Amino acid sequence: MIQRVAAIQLNSNDDEAHNVARLRELACRARDRGAQLIVFPENSLYEGPDKGRRHPPEEWQPRFAELARELECCLVPGTVRVAAEDGRAYNTCWAFGPDGALLATYRKIHLFDVDVPNGPTERESEAVAPGDTPTCVELPGFGTVGLSVCYDLRFPELYRELVRQGARVVLVPASFALGTGKDHWLTLLRARAIENQVFVLAPDQFGLKPHGRPKFGKTCVIDPWGTVLGLAREVDEDVVLAELDFAHQDRIRASLPCLDHRRL
Repeated sequence: MIQRVAAIQLNSNDDEAHNVARLRELACRARDRGAQLIVFPENSLYEGPDKGRRHPPEEWQPRFAELARELECCLVPGTVRVAAEDGRAYNTCWAFGPDGALLATYRKIHLFDVDVPNGPTERESEAVAPGDTPTCVELPGFGTVGLSVCYDLRFPELYRELVRQGARVVLVPASFALGTGKDHWLTLLRARAIENQVFVLAPDQFGLKPHGRPKFGKTCVIDPWGTVLGLAREVDEDVVLAELDFAHQDRIRASLPCLDHRRL
């Protein structure tokens, strides 16, 4: 079985209306080119300085559901900020089926709190509450798909758990900074693909973060052997298309059955 997917590279900013329009335009472009699963990056609706920005589910879930029905494909619209009980927000990833049904909700587990010597200090946990549940979703035509977000990429045990739950594809919507991205982004993505023998869809943000540092881009799709099937051009926004060959994945898992050899 072969399925076509699209990982969308965005340059989201603090103009929410603009971001929504671009999301819709690029989703339609991907669907016109045959994509059956379309995935957007982290902070797709808003990438700006307002840490109090919220996206109420009662407003946004119906809007995304309508778009998924219109496109007649599976849709993962990046991440949105949903109010948490303690006043912070969950960095939330929703997955919709082609009929518009909300099939899964994942809350980003690992939060980016760092102090880089002679570099930036970031405290994602000041505004974002961590999730606590590794989450997979059954997507029509794709089977079990694992959900993750950005900084989760550095924690291989999460992906082992997603594979234990049956994931054949994992999604990594991100807003990766250039400083770490140039050295780590593709290496980590290929490692997660190879060690778990999964397809990896990694849509990333491009442009500038609210504090002015550049985002990395390099949106990509990687196969279970670690081969990069599609990589964003050196442009602002892009639609990265690729075909997932699940028979090829079966052959890899059969010829190198490392998932069956686990001892821990």
